[in-house]
Amino acid sequence: MLTKRIIPCLDVKDGRVVKGVNFKGLVDAGDPVEIAAVYNRMGADELVFLDITATVEGRDTICHVVEEVAAQVFIPLTVGGGIRTVADMKKMLRAGADKVAINSAAVKNPDLITEGARIFGSQCIVVAVDGKKREDGAGWNVYTHGGSRDSGIDLIDWVREVEMRGAGEILLTSIDADGTKKGFDLEMTRAVAEVVNIPVIASGGAGSLNDFVEVLTRGKADAALAASLFHFGELTINQVKAALVKAGVSVRQIG
Repeated sequence: MLTKRIIPCLDVKDGRVVKGVNFKGLVDAGDPVEIAAVYNRMGADELVFLDITATVEGRDTICHVVEEVAAQVFIPLTVGGGIRTVADMKKMLRAGADKVAINSAAVKNPDLITEGARIFGSQCIVVAVDGKKREDGAGWNVYTHGGSRDSGIDLIDWVREVEMRGAGEILLTSIDADGTKKGFDLEMTRAVAEVVNIPVIASGGAGSLNDFVEVLTRGKADAALAASLFHFGELTINQVKAALVKAGVSVRQIG
């Protein structure tokens, strides 16, 4: 049985970790380098670093901060935000990232997934997908630019293409659930997990220990990502893993 992963996420704006609700109302949560070091000690399985305004502001990812974070962690590090070309991918991997996450750029130019997978290997390419329920309730659309633009692309069609083009993982965020602490979007996560054969990381909505259990069992996710719950000390990774073990979910033990 494959172990399920618990992944803290550093949403970074202007060099600081921030957290909001439904991608809005951002609140400062601390220094990314310090927080990364804490998660490394706490037993996180991986770490995701997202420069959340790089694409909207049309700039590159803050490379020096990535280098400092990478120096503090000895677990896989995924970096995303503002990665638009293969050259950008190479830059982040050289800065210390183990994987790169692409989102808006992949929607604009799907060949970027194919090229990245060919050059660096599928294991390095994570496609971040931000999904939101359509108003008629019939499925979900893919959003870009930090959740601000509706691409008009059907979520299920897109994740199938992402896998076909060679992505190694999908980082799936529910815009509807993001930051609400009302639970992961089990319906959307399961719908995606059932149509692809690559790992799905569920993101958006974690609020309790049971939420992690639910998304990794009923939601069929391979990993669960959270931010504010961990940043503000409401739950520890130890507590989450203990709850998963109690529920019969296989995880990498701490210590």
